[in-house]
Amino acid sequence: MSVSELYSQYTRVWIPDPDEVWRSAELTKDYKEGEKSLQLRLEDETIREYPIDVQSNQLPFLRNPDILVGENDLTALSYLHEPAVLHNLKVRFLESNHIYTYCGIVLVAINPYEQLPIYGQDVIYAYSGQNMGDMDPHIFAVAEEAYKQMARDEKNQSIIVSGESGAGKTVSAKYAMRYFATVSGSASDTNIEEKVLASSPIMEAIGNAKTTRNDNSSRFGKYIQIGFDKRYRIIGANMRTYLLEKSRVVFQADDERNYHIFYQLCAAASLPEFKELALTCAEDFFYTSQGGDTSIEGVDDAEDFEKTRQAFTLLGVRESHQINIFKIIASILHLGNVEIQAERDGESCSISPKDEHLSNFCQLLGVEHSQMEHWLCHRKLVTTSETYVKTMSLQQVVNARNALAKHIYAQLFGWIVGHVNKALHTSLKQHSFIGVLDIYGFETFDVNSFEQFCINYANEKLQQQFNLHVFKLEQEEYMKEQIPWTLIDFYDNQPCIDLIEAKLGILDLLDEECKVPKGTDQNWAQKLYDRHSGSQHFQKPRMSNTAFIVVHFADKVEYLSDSFLEKNRDTVYEEQINILKASKLPLVADLFHDGKDSAPAAATSSKISVRSARPPLKASNKEHKKTVGHQFRTSLHLLMETLNTTTPHYVRCIKPNDEKLPFRFDPKRAAQQLRACGVLETIRISAAGYPSRWAYHDFYNRYRVLVKKKELANTDKKAICKSVLESLIKDPDKFQFGRTKIFFRAGQVAYLEKLRADKFRAATITIQKTVRGWLQKVKYRRLKAATLTLQRYCRGHLARRLAEHLRRTRAAVVLQKQYRMRRAHQAYQRVRRATVVIQAFARGMFVRRIYHQVLREHKATIIQKHVRSWLARRCFQRLRGAAIVIQCSFRRLKAKRELKALKIEARSAEHLKRLNVGMENKVVQLQRKIDDQNKEFKMLSEQLSAITSTHATEVEKLKEELACYQQSQDGDSSPQLQEEVESLRTELQRAHSERKVLEDAHTREKDELRKRVADLEQENALLKDEKEQLNNQILCQSKDELAQTSVEENLLMKKELEEERSRYQNLVKEYSRLEQRYDNLRDEMTIIKQTPGHRRNPSNQSSLESDSNYPSISTSEVGDAEDALQQVEEIGLEKAAMDLTVFLKLQKRVRELEQERKKLQVQLEKKEQQDSKKIPAEQPSSDLDVDQDADLAYNSLKRQELESENKKLKNELNELRKAVADQASEHSAAHGTPDSYCLLLNQLKLAHEELEVRKEEVLILRTQIVSADQRRLAGKGSEPNINARTSWPNSEKHVDQEDAIEAYHGVCQTNRLLEAQLQAQSREHGEEVEGLKAQVQALKEEMDEQQQTFCQTLLLSPEAQLEFGIQQELSRLTNENLDLKELVEKLEKNERKLKKQLKIYMKKVQDLEATQALAQSDRRRHELNRQVTVQRKEKDFQGMLEYHKEDEALLIRNLVTDLKPQALAGTVPCLPAYILYMCIRHADYVNDDLKVHSLLTSTINGIKKVLKKHNDDFEMTSFWLSNTCRLLHCLKQYSGDEGFMTQNTAKQNEHCLKNFDLTEYRQVLSDLSIQIYQQLIKISEGLLQPMIVSAMLENESIQGLSGVKPTGYRKRTSSLADGDNSYCLEAIIRQMNSFHTVMCDQGLDPEIILQVFKQLFYMINAVTLNNLLLRKDVCSWSTGMQLRYNISQLEEWLRGRNLHQREVAETMEPLIQAAQLLQLKKKSPEDAEAICSLCTALSTQQIVKILNLYTPLNEFEERVTVAFIRTIQAQLQERNDPQHLLLDFKHMFPVLFPFNPSSLTMDSIHIPACLNLEFLSEV
Repeated sequence: MSVSELYSQYTRVWIPDPDEVWRSAELTKDYKEGEKSLQLRLEDETIREYPIDVQSNQLPFLRNPDILVGENDLTALSYLHEPAVLHNLKVRFLESNHIYTYCGIVLVAINPYEQLPIYGQDVIYAYSGQNMGDMDPHIFAVAEEAYKQMARDEKNQSIIVSGESGAGKTVSAKYAMRYFATVSGSASDTNIEEKVLASSPIMEAIGNAKTTRNDNSSRFGKYIQIGFDKRYRIIGANMRTYLLEKSRVVFQADDERNYHIFYQLCAAASLPEFKELALTCAEDFFYTSQGGDTSIEGVDDAEDFEKTRQAFTLLGVRESHQINIFKIIASILHLGNVEIQAERDGESCSISPKDEHLSNFCQLLGVEHSQMEHWLCHRKLVTTSETYVKTMSLQQVVNARNALAKHIYAQLFGWIVGHVNKALHTSLKQHSFIGVLDIYGFETFDVNSFEQFCINYANEKLQQQFNLHVFKLEQEEYMKEQIPWTLIDFYDNQPCIDLIEAKLGILDLLDEECKVPKGTDQNWAQKLYDRHSGSQHFQKPRMSNTAFIVVHFADKVEYLSDSFLEKNRDTVYEEQINILKASKLPLVADLFHDGKDSAPAAATSSKISVRSARPPLKASNKEHKKTVGHQFRTSLHLLMETLNTTTPHYVRCIKPNDEKLPFRFDPKRAAQQLRACGVLETIRISAAGYPSRWAYHDFYNRYRVLVKKKELANTDKKAICKSVLESLIKDPDKFQFGRTKIFFRAGQVAYLEKLRADKFRAATITIQKTVRGWLQKVKYRRLKAATLTLQRYCRGHLARRLAEHLRRTRAAVVLQKQYRMRRAHQAYQRVRRATVVIQAFARGMFVRRIYHQVLREHKATIIQKHVRSWLARRCFQRLRGAAIVIQCSFRRLKAKRELKALKIEARSAEHLKRLNVGMENKVVQLQRKIDDQNKEFKMLSEQLSAITSTHATEVEKLKEELACYQQSQDGDSSPQLQEEVESLRTELQRAHSERKVLEDAHTREKDELRKRVADLEQENALLKDEKEQLNNQILCQSKDELAQTSVEENLLMKKELEEERSRYQNLVKEYSRLEQRYDNLRDEMTIIKQTPGHRRNPSNQSSLESDSNYPSISTSEVGDAEDALQQVEEIGLEKAAMDLTVFLKLQKRVRELEQERKKLQVQLEKKEQQDSKKIPAEQPSSDLDVDQDADLAYNSLKRQELESENKKLKNELNELRKAVADQASEHSAAHGTPDSYCLLLNQLKLAHEELEVRKEEVLILRTQIVSADQRRLAGKGSEPNINARTSWPNSEKHVDQEDAIEAYHGVCQTNRLLEAQLQAQSREHGEEVEGLKAQVQALKEEMDEQQQTFCQTLLLSPEAQLEFGIQQELSRLTNENLDLKELVEKLEKNERKLKKQLKIYMKKVQDLEATQALAQSDRRRHELNRQVTVQRKEKDFQGMLEYHKEDEALLIRNLVTDLKPQALAGTVPCLPAYILYMCIRHADYVNDDLKVHSLLTSTINGIKKVLKKHNDDFEMTSFWLSNTCRLLHCLKQYSGDEGFMTQNTAKQNEHCLKNFDLTEYRQVLSDLSIQIYQQLIKISEGLLQPMIVSAMLENESIQGLSGVKPTGYRKRTSSLADGDNSYCLEAIIRQMNSFHTVMCDQGLDPEIILQVFKQLFYMINAVTLNNLLLRKDVCSWSTGMQLRYNISQLEEWLRGRNLHQREVAETMEPLIQAAQLLQLKKKSPEDAEAICSLCTALSTQQIVKILNLYTPLNEFEERVTVAFIRTIQAQLQERNDPQHLLLDFKHMFPVLFPFNPSSLTMDSIHIPACLNLEFLSEV
């Protein structure tokens, strides 16, 4: 193609421009070879003549077609040169807001200076697993490529991030590490990925600072190696740092800051733990205030410091070490504030001993103050013979102090880096690693020093490695495609590197000058001039003798040689270091002790000795031969060796402007950085070869319009492409045919695009010509037909108009007649309606009067009835109470008589006669003794009464005296009191008069108000009528609004319910995930800990134990607390908390408890007083012991009595059961059960009553006997000496001693029994008296309160009195109501308890009847089996299956664990669920709760085990989801709950559970169903997800619709698989057909199937839309058409499966709207309005992103303008859209399991033999 063809009219070119670097222009006429200028038209329509150098014939660069502008990859551009690259980056950055662009193997990242929402977790997951060229450029794509190549090639990788300060290097490296941490995870529980990310805040704090170009500039380079194991999970990391800018510690330029950690520490100085640091604000310290402003806008140093401390803690730095680190940093600040005073001679200086900052420095570092003060101002000179101590000048001291501060900070920096590496180190074996290099880019300033020289030296080395790698990749690509290639000439910067690092190079001469004792920077510069003046990369400035110029690959840089030697030496005086080595703080000492000088340091003493100091100095001199330059060169060589052993990936960060403004592009700065970072070199290397590459298939699809019709008949696309190219491009060197691709030289694709556009243009013209001719013919025919029609219609119109006039005249006469008649009729109707209304109101008034009269009489009758009934009831209750009291007294008297008779009978004379005949005499004597004691008691009581009477008389006398005394005093003050009384009376009368006046006024006002109220009521009645009329009018209008509001409320409630259900199911999902995590950890622990001979439980046993927390079946009684909890659950927590009655009830209960406490306190005080009076001094402790013994005796007797009674009751109960069973056997089942039940209740009731009576009697008697016996034994006197009196005067017969003792004991017991009864009665009387006193006291208090309230109410106004009275009445009624409620609740509780007991007794009776009936029938059968043969009737199957307890494991294994879904093909769906329910039903029938619990627990654990084993089997998961849901439905359907039994048949109701409530197990099964559903969704999504992008976006469903655009280098990435992984839409439909068939065959509920496909369609929508939002190549009109077609196919599939519900269709709405957005017009404001109204399911971010990504595939399409996008954004401002760009494709809708009862009955189910369940027996 000749030059004249390229530079023709309308061709666009790039010309240089001083402001914009390059400017676009258009040729106004064709260029002919030999012309000296070009005629150009600029974009602002100005004409310009562009001169051409005839000798070089250098024409301006050609501009790419618009269709190629904005490409993801710069190598996809047809013309590859600097203006094309710069323009493409500018368009992407400013118009599309894309900050990432590929340039071959380089990712160009432009700093937006704004936070973008493109780094979230959803974006990470979107890029995970994707090929690099498939998605839009992103740092995550580079990280994924490195991770994928490491896993596939098993080769270490490196990501090299470089750029200027402020270009975003650190952020890019941080995001790459975050991607690795998120995608790979950790191989252990040490959270190593969190530690890797936690190292960033620490390194930023100690290594980053604010500069003029960047607020968070990294002032060091770092290389982080992230280690991975064989499964490619993070196991550790390691960090290497390069060239820390130590000079920043002591000096900062204007508007710059020191390292962040200094300001963070000053911001936190007020914390109590940092008081000892003695810090203030940063402005007070010299080292932090040189740059001016110490703060950064938008940065909180205190908050960042807290993050730094948290990162230290996460990395394992102890709190003590952190404090020591902060002490060292604070000491550096204090060292900078030390005041140094110069002496008069100027050769020496000193520091004040009282310098506060020096004291703080020494105290913080733990060094001696005097030594540090001395050696800061002096230095030591060591010669061969002597050692001198020399003073230093002020400048030397300042330099030494600054050098010490830099050295301390550098050592601390190295220690922290080492500790971070130690925390990130792992003991596991590293399989591979990915290194992330964050290093400074090429730097050039006004003044460049040693730091810039080292930085640019490192960039020279990296650029050389980059060039070699790019050349190597190009060579590999050509060899792979079998293309002949020639050596590509590229820039080799080895001479520049040799200039710096070769022998006698710049670094060597610098090190040599440092060794010279009197070496200076000027001498070193002169040596450079002498040595390298002939080098092409070295130049000497004209106006300076201390500077030199190095010609780097990026630019010329002038370096000033001042301070080069000092920075290279990095000299610190040895004396100061020795002081720091002797620090008391271990950390400070460790910082300055290394392996070489540790031994000498240990040997030296604290005193400074000349001889002992020599050897360390020599060693240190040897060590100091390693200068900074030498160390940097060594570390750089190690870095290059590491990078050369890895596969590099390059990220070049570009700073768009120096003002840090968001989305502002400075072309000059960008072009400068593009040249410096090697991007343009990549373009040049690519352009030198074949930069444009096309696959044969893509080329054919794009350019088949250029193929002739006869060539299209050939089926070989490769041959077609060859023939087309050979015919179109004559020069064979312009293209090459590879094995799979066609390679083009630069500009050839643009030429082909031009030919394609011309072809389309010619075709368009032909089509337009034909269409316009056809349109004109159609227009003529239409006009001719219209003329004929008009004529016909006009003639008809004239005829119709005449007929219309005649008709109107006739109609006018008729209308007049009808109108007059209508008016007369309306007047009559008005009069008639008014008459009817008046009659209706009058009749209504009379009827209402009669009705009100009848109503009042009826109410009076009701009141009378209730009052009379209340009086009658009260009389009856009073009489009944009196009768009951009389009956009780009579019965008690009768009982006492019977008891006395029984006691007398028990101790009758006959018994005594049997003992001894002479016992009568003994009894008589004892009776006499008792009489004597009674007489003595009477005498003592008379004396006591006399004493009390005398005491009473004395008290009366004292009272009389007291009264006289009081009267005498009252007599003195009576006049005053009378006066006061009179004054009070007058005031009272005045108050009464005022009150009467007020009452009169009140009555008047009241009357007026009543009148006013009556008037208002009349007005209100009128207004009500009007309101009714208006309401009737409004009602029709408001119906629609009410319906709409109700629909909105329903939707809102549904949404809240869905959110709540989603949260719950997320918790269930999290629980299952944690459970799985626990199982995995347990397996790992098993593998680790397992040793020979060690035995573990089997896995199924451990799983049973782990799941043993399922609730058991509770058949116990429910207590009061449970009832209360149940009530709270029923009414709801919120309602219960706000219930007023509960509050009042609690308040009342508090008052009652307070009163009880007061009563108990009073009783306690009284008891203490009585005890203190009654206890005699003679025996203070005997009564206490007696009481304790009596209590013990009472308790033991009570226990024995209860045990005996319990045994009796058991025996009686057994006898009753036998009687009931016998009766049941005699009578039929229908009649026998109620009789036996009544008999049992009556007998139990009688037995309980008798038991209570017997208990009370026996306990009282025995307690009294034992207590009396114990008191007798504890008394003062011993037993009477019966041996002394063995003969009786009235008995001649001999009396046995034992009989006498026994008789005496009997009498004593009788006496003690009577005494105990007397004491008990006295105690009861005393307690009754106390109770009555307490009641009287309470009544008094209540009366006092009422009096107070009454007095208060008298002082109030009548309205307030009325209100107060109402309040009092309300409180009284409320209290009464609460009492009644409590009584009702207690009765209800008792009723529930009795009902439960009754149910339990009924169950036991039924079980007893059944067992006894079976036993009796068996007994009869055994008795008769020899005599006759009885034919047994076959019983019907009751739908229950019985198994033995030992067969449970076999049942679970055959029915759950080992069951295959294919084995049940052709049987009833969900058969295992039905079998399990029948087993549960039998366990319920036999009332075996343990069996139910064990079976359900084993079933659940078995299902979990199966699902864990088959976690990727869709069929198995679906099978158990259907069975679990069916078992859940069965437990609901047959639970006995009426809500679930509405659709049951009578037969099914017989199969309900009788004994157990399995509500809790239903909840467990529901949770298990949720887990299975989530696993099912996970499996199905895993099968569908790889197909979605290819089938929905890439595959051509409509052939020939899509056109392929040119692609760049990334489309030939090595990460692409060799095989073809493309899918079509039919593959997705086939897979969903498979899912649907499996779920339907296994009987899964239709509602659940619908929810499954709703979830799957949401996932298809989310994945497709996310890829659409991240791929520029698919955002086109043809893709929108393909999407619409594919979505319609999916909707058709849904309709064919009867799944096209509203919820499922809504999930695809965002994708449908995105497809429509791609097809709509995007020009005018009307189009913007249409887009905003249409795209309601898309967020603003998504709409703008799609518009930015929209790419025309043809020249005829137009790009979306920036103005149009801004219009869209302005119209969508009011939307409250979510901030995230991508949809969460992992989001899972909450699943709902609606109740779906089965129509099958249990007795109709057949168990197939293939299940091997022969041990189950039908019942």
